[in-house]
Amino acid sequence: MTQHPERDFSKQYGLTAPHSEVVEALGLIDGGKALDVGCGSGRNTLYLNSKGFEVTAWDKNPASLAKLDQIIAAENLSGIHTAEQDLNQLRFNGAYNLVLSTVVMMFLQPETIPQLIADMQASTVRDGYNLIVAAMDTSDYPCNQGFPFAFQSGELSNYYRKWHIVKYNEDIGQLHRTDENGQRISLRFATLLAQKSMVKV
Repeated sequence: MTQHPERDFSKQYGLTAPHSEVVEALGLIDGGKALDVGCGSGRNTLYLNSKGFEVTAWDKNPASLAKLDQIIAAENLSGIHTAEQDLNQLRFNGAYNLVLSTVVMMFLQPETIPQLIADMQASTVRDGYNLIVAAMDTSDYPCNQGFPFAFQSGELSNYYRKWHIVKYNEDIGQLHRTDENGQRISLRFATLLAQKSMVKV
């Protein structure tokens, strides 16, 4: 089996692997334009680009974007457009086949979330997709990590009640950060893949 370029990026540049939900979602989505909301150093952006997507990649952290820009330049990649954006202050629109935000929303202010999701939805073309993975705060797995925001049970899926929800779960997952014993911290994560279909309002 041929090794994909994105695995080489991960090893060569010290990136974590693309998010498993992004890899899985591409079984349904055949390229086009993607918007990576909170791209970090570009693990998902580079993967999407390697699969034929033209990717717009936004992050607030200039060091993360600089690392991504360095990889783009070193690998002579085309079809990736990076920009420094503060998602707490940003309004946007566009026409994307996929808008994704993986493990980003918990770092944003609570009042940002409704408008951010509304803009993500409005920027998605008909039959396009939104993919969101975000930390939750639940009674069995309370979020005590100091994040400004965490979803309650059913909250994320409710935003997409007028879309076709392809996948939704609130499964237990691990943060990259660890506890005092060196164990990765477990939380519930809301994971949603939804398609913007024609629906009756």
